[in-house]
Amino acid sequence: MTTESGQARLTGTAVSPHAGRPGGIHIAYESLGRPDGEPLLLVMGLGMQMIMWHDDLCAAFAGRGFTVARFDHRDVGASTHLHEAGRPTILRMMLRPGRAAYRLPDMAGDAVAVLDALGWPRAHVVGISLGGMIAQQIAIDHPGRVLSLTSISATASPRIGRLSMRTAMRLQKLQDRPVENGEQAGQLMVDLFDLIGSPGYDMDERWLRERGRIAFDRAYDQAGRLRHEAALMASRDRRAQLAELRVPALVVHGEADRIWNVAGGRATAEAIPGARLMTFPGYGHGVLPRALWADVVGGVAALAGR
Repeated sequence: MTTESGQARLTGTAVSPHAGRPGGIHIAYESLGRPDGEPLLLVMGLGMQMIMWHDDLCAAFAGRGFTVARFDHRDVGASTHLHEAGRPTILRMMLRPGRAAYRLPDMAGDAVAVLDALGWPRAHVVGISLGGMIAQQIAIDHPGRVLSLTSISATASPRIGRLSMRTAMRLQKLQDRPVENGEQAGQLMVDLFDLIGSPGYDMDERWLRERGRIAFDRAYDQAGRLRHEAALMASRDRRAQLAELRVPALVVHGEADRIWNVAGGRATAEAIPGARLMTFPGYGHGVLPRALWADVVGGVAALAGR
């Protein structure tokens, strides 16, 4: 198979252990690029499928000598959905965060299962938004598996840089909108990034709308997104653990981020010994604007060179 950018694509399924599921959780993944490149694992954000890593960005990484892998988290896309865990409410998350169906270390374990399935003893790990926090957790829990760490649009603690109440209410209203077909999913994706995206860069509305349609066809799960949110709200301050890391690290953050403001990125960079911080005016949250790809890909390649 090939991607829209012409890259060779191999698909597979990893199995991640999970209590109460004898067969474990199945994690769908894809690998792109030359098989003999430097291994690079991309970790997507909350409720988002691996298709949100743009094929052209994956190709840019491959062009710098990486073999790229991306995957669907549990509860999204082609991976296992834990429907039996129910639909958590915002009130329950706030009052009883410890009751989350799973936590970030479990999602980090899913990512390591992908490395195992690919036969990669170690990899460069790049995560964005919730994926950035999961990438941090992978480095904390499985330091021997991480060649370098890149954390984008993330925070070291759920209490640092958190979104305003006004933004939270607008976001909640958007995400509670019923989605019954691909057209509605595409419009929701556009509206979401109109709220949280990058005011300093043009929004690729056509691509976002297409991603929403494809995500709906692959498996759209609003309750799964809420279970991701519960896992995030149950997470703890990681700064003390990050301070023990001895791995090349890059932290990327938008100065116009409305979900985790730039204080979250600064706290992450300050916690990891020797970490480099890159901030960009006009960059919001999540999907990287194409104009920033060269800087970010170059930064990750520089880490690999170390």
